[in-house]
Amino acid sequence: MAYLRLRSVSVDLPMYQGSSRSLKKSLLATSSRGNFASDALQRLTVRALNDVTVDIEEGARLGVIGPNGAGKSTLLRVLSSIHRPSHGRILKSGRVTSLLDVSVGMDPEATGLENIILRGMYLGFHPKEMRQRIPEIAEFSELGDYLQLPVRTYSSGMMIRLAFAVSTSFEPEILVMDEWLTVGDARFLAKAQKRLEQYVRGSRILVLATHSMPLVEEWCNRAILLDQGHVVASGDVKEVVEAYRARW
Repeated sequence: MAYLRLRSVSVDLPMYQGSSRSLKKSLLATSSRGNFASDALQRLTVRALNDVTVDIEEGARLGVIGPNGAGKSTLLRVLSSIHRPSHGRILKSGRVTSLLDVSVGMDPEATGLENIILRGMYLGFHPKEMRQRIPEIAEFSELGDYLQLPVRTYSSGMMIRLAFAVSTSFEPEILVMDEWLTVGDARFLAKAQKRLEQYVRGSRILVLATHSMPLVEEWCNRAILLDQGHVVASGDVKEVVEAYRARW
């Protein structure tokens, strides 16, 4: 059974490297909300998540909402093991696949075919398994002979198409998304949106951070509202969305 369970998780992110700069001293002296501090190396840090406890069980479609700077992206990066908690712990069961930046794991000097293998390895799949997926990925991407060329020769739209085709070529267990993934090519968009919907439906758990309340209401069965790194509301989607609209 897939699950994600956070227990009193806090994340402190370094914001400034200098130990004696006036900016750091000023921020530490004037911050009234208590989000700024300094770590053991005397770096300025900001508490991006503060004492977050949440259970995400199999079947959950969790919407993460809140204003800019609330901690949404930090939460997703913690769930994806990009950031480690400064305090607290995370319990996981199941493979976590993140669609935070589909271009991560791509080498601009490698060919499109080579990058299918590299991106797959970044996502946790064996090269042998990715080689077996190449025909399907190549067909979906519609890149043809361009797959023989280094991806540095690709347009941004071609790069996104390749990365998207690789990232959505398997059924995820736990899917973590920052906003609803889109592709720039208008002709390719309809096919990509259909595939993304199938991909989301096939996941055992979905965690979606977004500013779109209609998207949360359509795809999610639970929601949490973050503000200043704290969970300030959690539960029914309609109630949490109403709490968000009441605050902002």
